[in-house]
Amino acid sequence: MFFLLSLIINAVALLITAWVIPGIHLGAAGPHPTTNDWVTLLIVALIFGLVNAVIRPILIVLSLPLEIITLGLFIFVINAFMLLVTSWIAQGMGLGFRVDKFLAALLGALIVSIVSFILSRALTRNLKTQA
Repeated sequence: MFFLLSLIINAVALLITAWVIPGIHLGAAGPHPTTNDWVTLLIVALIFGLVNAVIRPILIVLSLPLEIITLGLFIFVINAFMLLVTSWIAQGMGLGFRVDKFLAALLGALIVSIVSFILSRALTRNLKTQA
């Protein structure tokens, strides 16, 4: 259940980020996603989750001095790098997800973090009240 919820939260966060940030592209350009875009979105969300689960902890440990110096703000640089890695993997697989530049990735990391935080708080609160 947690895996599916996490996948959906990542997918929605990436979708909103692609809508808001001009340098992040998902599938065919346009305001209304097609069926293929939804499949692409779920695959990209899965890739993003795997990249965050495998690579992100290693980078956080290696960049610990920078984390301390910047009072944790360097985490956004790591999250931007995770978006770029996800884009690179998705393009290698022929998926329609692309991040153009580092600045777009940095802004996208901020949006993904905010949306993921809000959705995870709202959904876990709803699940706790239903139980």
